Amino acid sequence: MLRSLVGSEMCIRDRPGAVLGLSHGFLLGHLDSLGSSFPEDCSVVMVAPKGMGPSVRRLYEQGKQVNGAGINVSFAIEQDLNGSAADLAIAWGVGVGAPYCFQTGLRREFTSDIFGERGILLGGVHGIAESLFRRYTAEGMDDEAAFKSAVESITGPITKTISHVGIKAVYDGLDHDGKQVFADAYCASYVPSLDILAECYEDVASGNEISSVILAGRRHSGDSTGGELRPLPMGEVDNTHMWQVGKKVRSERAGEISVHPFTAGVYCAMMMAQIDLLLSRGHCVSEVINESVIEAVDSLNPYMHARGVSYMVDNCSVTARLGARKWAPRFDYNLMQQAYVAIDRKEPLETELMDAFLSHEIHEAISVCAGMRPSVDIFVE
Repeated sequence: MLRSLVGSEMCIRDRPGAVLGLSHGFLLGHLDSLGSSFPEDCSVVMVAPKGMGPSVRRLYEQGKQVNGAGINVSFAIEQDLNGSAADLAIAWGVGVGAPYCFQTGLRREFTSDIFGERGILLGGVHGIAESLFRRYTAEGMDDEAAFKSAVESITGPITKTISHVGIKAVYDGLDHDGKQVFADAYCASYVPSLDILAECYEDVASGNEISSVILAGRRHSGDSTGGELRPLPMGEVDNTHMWQVGKKVRSERAGEISVHPFTAGVYCAMMMAQIDLLLSRGHCVSEVINESVIEAVDSLNPYMHARGVSYMVDNCSVTARLGARKWAPRFDYNLMQQAYVAIDRKEPLETELMDAFLSHEIHEAISVCAGMRPSVDIFVE
């Protein structure tokens, strides 16, 4: 990916007045790390679909039969030579089937996107699933029940509820006892999740994470400094017993399952922590919701629901695949070592976090966005 991006940037130098079109802000981050910039005699436009490539194509194809099916896009105008860049960007967004387009900046896009996929979109949800499966089996659940509670509950009813009616609706749909379990899990998991998310955001914003991606690419291709290493390709992420259990569970699905309240509390806590962090860093509300909520429930989780975590992660970009593998264990560890221990020891929890969740202004914004969601649920084979 990096070679093709840099190749595009070098080619544009020989075509003054041309338009450099990007589908991600990664190139700007790389140029920042080199102390370089785009040529001044070209326009630079980005149109970034808020979903992995296969889901963009899948919903575009569904849109041939159902009007409005598609993936939202963000667009950014980094340089505009003749004043037509915004029109070009919006037309591009319409062309890829986006139900709506929202404006951002190129730097804000790559920061929120690279961060988001390491958080709740990929790495975070993977870490949650792994940690909860171990917790539930340790509590005595059989393997299949544990997988349903840890994974199927997220990719099934929780995802569907958030997609159609929002995060708070997950809590609202529980009975009295379920709401208490949710609240305890939420309050115990919010800060441990925020801890890792804050570190990850800083690594992305500082350029460290982009440098890590570039170095990993060299290791995986055998092009490491000095050439002393053999190629080290990325390994599989779904060969463990847990994900083999998942294959059996998926093959035997029958009817709907219910929301597991503890799982819901953990998942919603991480999603809200990511929302709060992005808002605190000045990202626009549309970008925050897309990078923390919509992309998760309308693009990515359906792929894990269809065939497991590897099918979700490894259908994404190399940058995303690397980040998910790097950060998932960090979320897993923090939840196991801090959140779940606090629950088991019956330690006092920050109940103010639940009050903040219930009254959060983001819920109204999500309900508005839900009204502009794709007119169909993505169909993943």
